Amino acid sequence: MPKLTIDGTELTVPAGTTVLQACEQLGIEVPRFCYHDRLQIAGNCRMCLVEMEKSPKPIASCAMPVNEGMVIRTNTPKVKKARQGVMEFLLINHPLDCPICDQGGECDLQDQAMGYGMDRSRYDEHKRAVPDKDLGPLISTHMTRCIHCTRCIRFATDIAGVEEMGALGRGEHMEIGTYVEKAITSEMSGNMIDLCPVGALNSKPYAYTARTWELVRTETIDVLDAVGSNINVQARGREVMRVLPRLNEDINEEWISDKTRFAYDGLRRGRLDQPYVRTNGKLQPASWKEALTAVAARMTSLGGHSMAAIAGDQACVESMAALKDLFRESGSPHIDCRQDGAKLDAAVRASYLFNTTIAGIEEADVCLLVGTNPRWEAALVNARLRKRYLRGGFRVFSIGPRLDLTFLVENLGSGPETLGAIAGGGHPFVETLAGAKRPMMIVGQGALARADGAAILAAAWRVAVTCRMVREGWNGFNVLHTAAARVGGLDIGFVPGAEGGLDVNGILDGATAGKIGLVYLLGADEIDMKRLGSAFVVYQGHHGDTGAHRADVILPGAAYTEKAATYVNTEGRVQQTRRVVFPPGEAREDWAIVRALGEAVGVRLPYDTVAELRHRLEAEHPHLGKRDTVPRAPWSSFGTEGRMDTAPFVSPIDDYYMTDAICRASETMAECSALFVANIQGATGTHG
Repeated sequence: MPKLTIDGTELTVPAGTTVLQACEQLGIEVPRFCYHDRLQIAGNCRMCLVEMEKSPKPIASCAMPVNEGMVIRTNTPKVKKARQGVMEFLLINHPLDCPICDQGGECDLQDQAMGYGMDRSRYDEHKRAVPDKDLGPLISTHMTRCIHCTRCIRFATDIAGVEEMGALGRGEHMEIGTYVEKAITSEMSGNMIDLCPVGALNSKPYAYTARTWELVRTETIDVLDAVGSNINVQARGREVMRVLPRLNEDINEEWISDKTRFAYDGLRRGRLDQPYVRTNGKLQPASWKEALTAVAARMTSLGGHSMAAIAGDQACVESMAALKDLFRESGSPHIDCRQDGAKLDAAVRASYLFNTTIAGIEEADVCLLVGTNPRWEAALVNARLRKRYLRGGFRVFSIGPRLDLTFLVENLGSGPETLGAIAGGGHPFVETLAGAKRPMMIVGQGALARADGAAILAAAWRVAVTCRMVREGWNGFNVLHTAAARVGGLDIGFVPGAEGGLDVNGILDGATAGKIGLVYLLGADEIDMKRLGSAFVVYQGHHGDTGAHRADVILPGAAYTEKAATYVNTEGRVQQTRRVVFPPGEAREDWAIVRALGEAVGVRLPYDTVAELRHRLEAEHPHLGKRDTVPRAPWSSFGTEGRMDTAPFVSPIDDYYMTDAICRASETMAECSALFVANIQGATGTHG
């Protein structure tokens, strides 16, 4: 390990450390624009110049590796003059439009010009102008402001895996953009906005709507997929204005998906802000008392076995727990949180978790994908897979449709017959898995949300056992969920009761046949509403989506930005949202609605506050009290042995931008769907 001296302080660092990184270890600030610790080193901006002993001129500290005996000085007059000169060059062509720039107030160029620049300019020449580029509906460009740091290019190439950004021309004529004018086809393109150190790349939906100092920031989590990305939601008054990533190395690092970042405009459109009761075939506004009385009257007129409840993909743990208690006390065993019909085994926690953990992907050396497309189902998981792939020594194989995941995927087959051959030990791929030090398998909902899902789950368990995926200190068996509510619902047992309880398909069949007289939809919009027959439908949710259209009574609930609620992500990590704004109109938090309904029905639930409800949950399920940890789940057999259908696996998502009620209410997501998904399907003639 080399030893060097920085500003008179000796320091020993690992080999390969750059001078800039060594300075950071001592807490010495070195200005930079092009350097980013998650991107490859470019050395473009030269803002990080420092003085090195025996060097005739200042060096770029971001690109200079540490050597034994180096003597570095970061605060000499020579360094100060060099940085002022670099800043002068950077500002030669930069327009003086800070007052109208969306980056104003959080701009690296502003901050560093104040800290390291001169108080005057010596240039009188005309500034050059660069035409703006059309990068699609998400990113607004002002390319005259660009300082050619190439962060966007390196992100698109290295992290997103979409090599569509580049630099054309040289010197005065150099421009950053797409090689052929087109939109950026990445599910993570919005991160380039955060990376841009100036105002060249901005959020198009957010443009000119607010200033950063007007916004109130709340740290919370995303629930539009099952990753549980940590986010910073910024609001003005009662309106969410933008969503930014929050650093969490174990989950999303410092990235978020475009759906997480840009779907927030759906939170203010199509909202349910008061109760409704269907009268004479038409939904009419009603008071809370009238709506709860109507539901209570129907529930008391039916026996427990004639009622059922289905929880949707964004239901929080508290609301599902309250609804489970209400239906259990009412005598109904018909509850299910798997609205897509996935045959997940709630009795064995390891059978439905991403046991490797998202960060653990970086330790694997072989990965088998079964019926999943992580690029659309969990973009941040796909980014981790790509990150591990680029390091080398990592091969990815798939069973299902051929995938473009931004890295090489070797397809083994299209359906269960290939999985069965591997489980039986007769497939050549068994040797690859068995010979790996840390093999992993990711089973998606495209494999489990089928009639033979339980048999496929059993076959996946046999593959894990046969190929020794589970061993001391390593569990390579993973289920990738698409619903934020799914793991929490399975954890608390929001599944059919042992006394003849029906799952989602059984509930829908029962409603079609007239055996189920009441169906309670807790934000469940992804089921076939036609199969509800003549059942009395209660919809509790926050958007006027498909469930609300079919409902006989609507109880307006709160979206994830409007309540403090518990969610468990796909790896089993317990996290909590925080209230950013209050629900609109008369909408209320979901657990409180269920408890009020219990009072109307005559069922007294044993908690009056959300704190009491959580205390009860933590007593029954201790892991729910351990926030932001992933306890290892005990391993045992799961699934049901049986015949697997020969139909090929298909992805459960055929439109990345339209997966839930919030996204379907978002104009931004509608633009993306029309531009990206419709064009892909039109060009290929496929759907999925």
